[in-house]
Amino acid sequence: MDPCIPVNSERFALESQVRECFGRCAYTHKTHEKMAERSASTLRRFKWAQIVLSALTTGGAVGVIFDRSSTFYPYATALLSISLLILNSYLKDLDPGQMAQKHRETASDIWNIREAYLSLLTDIRDEAFSLVDLRTRRDDLQGQLHKIYRIAPHTDGAAYGEAQQALKYNEDLTFSDQEIDAFLPAPLKRNAKPQAPGS
Repeated sequence: MDPCIPVNSERFALESQVRECFGRCAYTHKTHEKMAERSASTLRRFKWAQIVLSALTTGGAVGVIFDRSSTFYPYATALLSISLLILNSYLKDLDPGQMAQKHRETASDIWNIREAYLSLLTDIRDEAFSLVDLRTRRDDLQGQLHKIYRIAPHTDGAAYGEAQQALKYNEDLTFSDQEIDAFLPAPLKRNAKPQAPGS
């Protein structure tokens, strides 16, 4: 065991548990974001398919009017119309746009819990906060998270894999001091060069 870690420390045990909760939240948040992106991408593909099928059906109908001797246009138009009907019926039962919105809302709710866990981790290190208060906050967060999970849409392994790639290898949740400094005014920068007096 690391000599810096106090043995049988209740505070350390609580911190370890909250770290696990924070990690799970980070993965769940990113997984729902990836599911929302995939649902939105699916919706775009289906919308383009609807546009193309509608245009081809209209073109076939026009062809029937101007070329009455050909059997190609009536059959092609009928086939395209049936394809468009099937696609519209499928989208009516399975709405990728609505699913994308649900995943976005879930990700937003979980983001808030994730940030609350991060704040709790910071406060655990501060001896001014009692273990009783910290445990109460932990339990409150667990209750809020349970309510979110009860109504959250399901995710899949592919989205989890994308989330893992984003978090572990692309480091979506980590920033260098230089990156953070770029967003902050000069007095709050950590790597700011000291200014000469009177400058």
